Amino acid sequence: MSHLTYTNYKGLGERMKDSTWYSQAVRYGNTVECSGQGGWDRETEEIPDDIEAQINRAFDNVEHNLKVAGAKGWEDVFCIRAYFIEMNEESMAAFVAALKKYCPNHQPILTAVGVTKLGIEAMKIEVEVKAQIPADRK
Repeated sequence: MSHLTYTNYKGLGERMKDSTWYSQAVRYGNTVECSGQGGWDRETEEIPDDIEAQINRAFDNVEHNLKVAGAKGWEDVFCIRAYFIEMNEESMAAFVAALKKYCPNHQPILTAVGVTKLGIEAMKIEVEVKAQIPADRK
């Protein structure tokens, strides 16, 4: 699988690679796919209780993950999948606000799904993305 480049950011990313045997991102060609990112602190693994804080951290974790994998960040994202424990007005308003902040110049496609449980007990949101790095920026 030499055509695939797997990456893991320092802190939680490396710990998850070792403990649960998966990577935070994979790059193939000019495409980067990220594992679901939650609202955790990458170093302490603390997750705030507040949904808005979790969403903002999740978006920051996606940005960081993309950069580690070789993308510029959210500006390269074209596809989003978001999983919500509570999919309501409050969570969607916070999500849309973060999306407008991180993607001010484009509107990626989005699938949002309500679920009953995520990978870490305190998580209320998980965001996974696909990004395309422009050919002139390889």
